[in-house]
Amino acid sequence: MVITVINYVDRGAISYAANPMIDEFNLDTVAWGQVLGYFGYGYMFGALIGGALADRKGPRWVWFWAVLLWSIFEVGMAFAGNIGIALFGGSALAGFAVFRILFGVAEGPTFSTINRTMANWATVRERGFAASLGLLGTPLGALLAAPIAVFLLTATGDWRWMFIILGVVGLVWLIFFRRVFTDLPEDNPQVSPDELRRIRSTDGMLHDERSIVTEEEKVPWWSFFKSRTLVFNAIGYFAFQYVNFMILTWTPKYLQDEFGFNLGSLWYLGMIPWIGACFTVLLGGKISDWLRQRTGSLWIARSGFAAGSLLLTTLCFSLIPLVDSVWAVLLIMAIGNALNSLPNAVYWIVIIDTAPTRAGTFGGISHFVTNIATIIAPTLTGFLVALHGYNSMFIATAVATSVGMLAMIFVKPGVRNKQPQLSATA
Repeated sequence: MVITVINYVDRGAISYAANPMIDEFNLDTVAWGQVLGYFGYGYMFGALIGGALADRKGPRWVWFWAVLLWSIFEVGMAFAGNIGIALFGGSALAGFAVFRILFGVAEGPTFSTINRTMANWATVRERGFAASLGLLGTPLGALLAAPIAVFLLTATGDWRWMFIILGVVGLVWLIFFRRVFTDLPEDNPQVSPDELRRIRSTDGMLHDERSIVTEEEKVPWWSFFKSRTLVFNAIGYFAFQYVNFMILTWTPKYLQDEFGFNLGSLWYLGMIPWIGACFTVLLGGKISDWLRQRTGSLWIARSGFAAGSLLLTTLCFSLIPLVDSVWAVLLIMAIGNALNSLPNAVYWIVIIDTAPTRAGTFGGISHFVTNIATIIAPTLTGFLVALHGYNSMFIATAVATSVGMLAMIFVKPGVRNKQPQLSATA
């Protein structure tokens, strides 16, 4: 969870440095949207590679290299524009593209590695809540990015120092992490024999879960795309990520441009859209686990729950263009983001429910599909704002969540394809 907080503070801080960076390098709204969107190109492939490596090498190995590299590239962002001017024909934009893409590659393995970790550590009964603990870092990191970034920008007076300090913090944290984290509970001296028995117990499994665990798991990576459940689940997660990145990348500049707030006000205004999500991401995992036990239906506990949350999220973002007050906008945005985060853990649990021993690889592929949103959301928003104003970005968000809602209706956790079992060819 702490690693995810650091991850999100690092990726969200750039949004608070928008105005000084835009002014220094003479960027327009479209170009700034591209700078924000470059991250997604690398992030997609980092997620894909990271998931497979987490299955093969283990989460600890992946975490080490991911945190090391993203911290180095975070420091590099302080010099990216000038490097672009010096090496790429006077183009600061090209320099930002290189460093943002590399930064995205390094941050990409985060959530597929969390999924591999939860598959290794969480009991069947507690998958929802365990996954949501790791995912709490998403809204919490985005929330903390506001005061941390504003403080560093104000205290140092230079946006470059913000990136340098954040990168160094990641490197310091990595030293501590290596001392306490193990891939498996069997490797951790603090796990007692009784705890290990509880973690590995199959008591309380539903029929669908038991059949998946007992089947042979030598399935090829491309079988992901033969599974309606896994593909539609990734589309549902795309909708979550669209909301997430639209708010993370554009809210600070939106508040400055539309309502005239200065940087000093953003330390608390930037936190508001994320406050509710910090609670609902944990609550959602608990609700999903409770529904699973209460109804005995994975569809109700996972897919139906996610579809209902996305429906309410769509309604919220559809309402924002109809209000004029900044406080009404922030309130509705906070409610919509909280509802969007409610089933965050579900998208990852569906993968564990359906393919527990391929949680890293299939999680990486799912995250690859999902993170198309990390490109589309900030880049498309830049074009929409330039052409139609800021209200258009909320309408586009509502469209994305409605598509995700429809996709989740067709997700059947524990079922990979139309046949009862998937071919177990290598």
